[in-house]
Amino acid sequence: MNIETRKVQQTGGSTYIISLPKQWAVNAGIQAGSRVAVNNQPDGSLSIATLETSSQPKRMKMDISDQRGAALVRNLIAAYVAGYDIIELKSSRILAEQKKVIRDICHKLIGPEIIEETSKSVLIQDLLNPEEVSIKKSIRRMFLISNSMQKDAISALKHAEKDLALDVMLRDDEVDRLFLLISKQFRSLFRGTRLADMRETTVDEYHDFRMVAASLERIADHAQRIASVAKRLEEPVPEDLMKPLEEASSEARIVVENSIDALYGSDVKLANKVLNEMEDFKAKTDRLNVGFLKMDNVEMAIGLGSVVDSIERTADYGTNIAETAINMAIAMKSEEN
Repeated sequence: MNIETRKVQQTGGSTYIISLPKQWAVNAGIQAGSRVAVNNQPDGSLSIATLETSSQPKRMKMDISDQRGAALVRNLIAAYVAGYDIIELKSSRILAEQKKVIRDICHKLIGPEIIEETSKSVLIQDLLNPEEVSIKKSIRRMFLISNSMQKDAISALKHAEKDLALDVMLRDDEVDRLFLLISKQFRSLFRGTRLADMRETTVDEYHDFRMVAASLERIADHAQRIASVAKRLEEPVPEDLMKPLEEASSEARIVVENSIDALYGSDVKLANKVLNEMEDFKAKTDRLNVGFLKMDNVEMAIGLGSVVDSIERTADYGTNIAETAINMAIAMKSEEN
């Protein structure tokens, strides 16, 4: 990447000015008289965005004639994450099964709505204002949902509550929606979009928060995995195995909770405490797995082995968040000095 330098000049006795790189101005559609928004960043840098171009919707057309099922889902999600505000889907005839996929995806994502629909086209518009979305609030919401998912998944396993297990599995969609929204917001930064918390969050911090969101999304996936085991098992889990499973799950949730607290509180000491305690935690889950090998019920042994694996991975993702918390806290102290 080439870095251009500019000489600061003074005009009018009290105003400092610099010239903008010509190629950047041309690409951004800036002309004489254009208005730009200048935002101070926490790291001391300035963010410049054109008011005119930033308000123009980003459009795309997609021919879905040969797209069905999972392929159509992936392409629509990719268009959403890429930041297209208006997506026009075209075909000589859009089939009923394709329209169902399109409606399901619009329901799954935050913002997109179908505003026009014919036999040959569907027009989707993202109605969410990016300036109203805070990545910190979205991550906090992801944490609360995924944390409650695992707690309820273990409860469903203990009490053989298949309806509760199903409810946990359905809640995973909400976490996915938030994760995809965060992914979209992160990409939009590089197009100059002004977001709600840009005054207090640097681009580097957005990158770190995006990594935290990925860990929380995976934690929710593992809660869903535990719930699927609870839904599938026909017999209650023996008390002598269920109690240590509950304890391990509780410890894993505490790992994640403390990591999130360390992240939002810039608490390096707490984050290191989380990391230092992981060796003991993994020793406990290893002992649990040894106990399953002695079970006569092979199906239950396999299912509970999967549950322990998900509990351990939940804690692992929690430590990823703790490491990110340390990195962000140290970087923040460096900027303050």
